Amino acid sequence: MSSPTGPASGLPVRMPRPRQPGRHRRPEPLAAPEGAPALVLAVPGTSSAATRSLAEEVVSIARSELPGLDARIGYLDGDDAEFPTLQSVLTRAAEERTARYEQARAAGADVPQPDGPVAVAVPLLAGPDNALLRRVRQAVMESRIAADLTDVLGPHPLLAEALHVRLSEAGLARADRARLFTVATAADGIILASVGGEEAVQAAGITGMLLAARLAVPVMAAALDEEGAIAATAEQLRGSGSQQLALAPYLIGPEIDAGLLDAAAKEAGCSAAEALGPYPAIGKLALAKYTAALGIAPPQPQGTPVR
Repeated sequence: MSSPTGPASGLPVRMPRPRQPGRHRRPEPLAAPEGAPALVLAVPGTSSAATRSLAEEVVSIARSELPGLDARIGYLDGDDAEFPTLQSVLTRAAEERTARYEQARAAGADVPQPDGPVAVAVPLLAGPDNALLRRVRQAVMESRIAADLTDVLGPHPLLAEALHVRLSEAGLARADRARLFTVATAADGIILASVGGEEAVQAAGITGMLLAARLAVPVMAAALDEEGAIAATAEQLRGSGSQQLALAPYLIGPEIDAGLLDAAAKEAGCSAAEALGPYPAIGKLALAKYTAALGIAPPQPQGTPVR
């Protein structure tokens, strides 16, 4: 027997730990809701071991931010053997959800019939590319699966941070303005290279303004897929006083042939940074698109200080 003041037997009772008050309390851990749709990363470009490694790192970051997340990878140009297509990944996710429901019912569990989207497809694109987005949309439609399709990852301040990091890694930008660390090869003008036409250039320009604020140098966006655009932008920057230019790809990587970047850098007569690749912000932004589509509120993606 026990009394209002405690157990009569004198045995200890484990009491819940009180939450730490105030703004410094530790946030409650967040996990993916049970039965939540899968996050399917829609990967453009040629399927390769390097592309797979990049995509796997992106989904690994997303899983680390939201434990329990069912994250998968579908390739626009997959072969369904080594590189599963986006369409087949969506179909498989639907089949597995149905199988889980039927197994639960067979075991006597009173579970509701699955409802809502099976998956949320997130294009692995920093900016809009209508040709690629049409292919993603077509794959989703042809799968005949209830799946949501999100917008691309940018523009976003975290992408400006990622560009800054890639430039500093290439020795083309100061890693930290506050420390006034001198980089002899630091550029005084940045060409932000995008693909996808004028809409992509405008979207890249928004992130470019954020990058310019970080570096305190002019940044101009230009289309890699428009003949002469990179050279014209380089000429414009030099005409306004920039002498040492750098090319910063506003691209994650798989969506463009690396040879096109090399040719653009030669055309502009400058050095180039690496594409964004599996920078941590990419995985966080992919997750943010997924949770926004489902109305879940995860921790807001935070930037990493450039060192």
